[in-house]
Amino acid sequence: MQLTDRPEWQDLRNHFETVKNLHLRDLFATDPERGSVYAISVTDVYLDYSKNRITADTLPKLMTLARACNLEPARDAMFRGDKINTTENRAVLHTALRSSSSDPLIVDGQDIRPAIKAELEKMTSFATAVRDGTWLGYSGKPLKNIINIGIGGSDLGPVMVTEALKAYSQHDIHLGFVSNIDANNFVEATRGLDPAETLFIIASKTFSTDETMTNAQTARDWLLATANDEAVIAKHFVALSTQTDKVTAFGIDPANMFSFWDWVGGRYSLTSAIGLSIMIAIGPDNFKELLAGFETMDEHFRTAPLEENMPVIMALLGVWYSNFFGAETEAILPYDQYLHRFPAYFQQGNMESNGKSVTKAGAAVNYSTGPIVWGEPGTNGQHAFYQLIHQGTHLIPADFIGTIKPINKLGEHHRKLTANLLAQTKALAFGKTANELTAEGVAPELVSHKTFRGNHPTNTLLLSSLTPRSLGQLIALYEHKIFVQGIIWDINSFDQWGVELGKVLATDIYQQLASSQAEGGDSSTTNLLRQFLD
Repeated sequence: MQLTDRPEWQDLRNHFETVKNLHLRDLFATDPERGSVYAISVTDVYLDYSKNRITADTLPKLMTLARACNLEPARDAMFRGDKINTTENRAVLHTALRSSSSDPLIVDGQDIRPAIKAELEKMTSFATAVRDGTWLGYSGKPLKNIINIGIGGSDLGPVMVTEALKAYSQHDIHLGFVSNIDANNFVEATRGLDPAETLFIIASKTFSTDETMTNAQTARDWLLATANDEAVIAKHFVALSTQTDKVTAFGIDPANMFSFWDWVGGRYSLTSAIGLSIMIAIGPDNFKELLAGFETMDEHFRTAPLEENMPVIMALLGVWYSNFFGAETEAILPYDQYLHRFPAYFQQGNMESNGKSVTKAGAAVNYSTGPIVWGEPGTNGQHAFYQLIHQGTHLIPADFIGTIKPINKLGEHHRKLTANLLAQTKALAFGKTANELTAEGVAPELVSHKTFRGNHPTNTLLLSSLTPRSLGQLIALYEHKIFVQGIIWDINSFDQWGVELGKVLATDIYQQLASSQAEGGDSSTTNLLRQFLD
């Protein structure tokens, strides 16, 4: 049955018609306790969802739809290790990476828990050796420059987390990232570095990803230009991969290869060996706190009733706006500079997961699926794109993320930052009417320009403080939100075939560029090739 044919969907459609013109001003006026009624807390994360365009009937109807879509059995199947990634015949078990349970978890006939524990211990030993200076380079110097080479989930996750937890990092270690195949990225990441003090982490499951391996080969050449001895590769390169033969052929000692598994998707992999750069930066103890935070939210999502389940609530609100109000985008707006890469991380997390147009059975959908996700940290965004959110023609639901206790206590900075966060959600909800402006003496010809219609939905997420543990909870919250929406939309959130075609065509075009041929197959590509070749 197509989603839109379900009676629960039709019930929501009828409900939408009765509430679509309600204003948040009126909803708050008729319920003085709304701000505390529509709120939920999970350990270090507090969610206020009162500024959403919902009535007492909306969420129950959305919950009914979720149950009709078998959300709870699907959730259980993921945690159990069923192969829910149907197009690739894989389990989806990133949650196992951060579980402290010792109960057997069987995948393809094997208990995966011992392997997870062993890999974490191996990461811990290596990270400790790098951090305390006992892992030495070819000249006998400690390796104080760590360059992670990866792309997609092998880059975005480590970048986001190391930026978010920079205050917890060992500051005598320089951490850099190379992801883009553009040479500028490599040149600037290594500018001024001493090869004798530099360690490269090559993150590629297949050890064949073109961008990553091109950059890895350039890093190899960069090191050997100084060291002039291929034996030094073993001291300056480690691999995060599953392909021992390719790692060995590159010159990396297999003892310095850290493994992960095909049941770990790239955009869900930062708690696997892909997080080695994170562990080196913040230390094994803080990394384990990060894992504990993930597990806290995982357990909440796994066990809490849907009506009291934070990821479920956030996911269903997203469905409400995307499929009934017609919202095409959603903004993630962290009011903490350390979280400045969080929107980009979940831009991939959401859009690569739920950017699908066919159901799990391969039928075309007739409803919107994954939203366009974007955002920047506050208060910077206020002086950039908030104008459009407030007074533009688009409905843009937004998540505001703040911290109650700042990492750096400096004058009045945090109070002013918090004041801006709370003011923006208030302004977006309630706006300012023409009558209010007239009463304030605003000139009649300016009233329409200064009117704020309000009624813009927001969630406010407050962390007690930005710690490894609270960050883990926040990331897991968004991961599970994406999962829930994928179940409602009946799409596979764990494959990404849409990235493949461009890669295939790029290989063909590269050969033409290398051989100075301009036969693009269409007049535009052919002409553009000529521009380069001429």
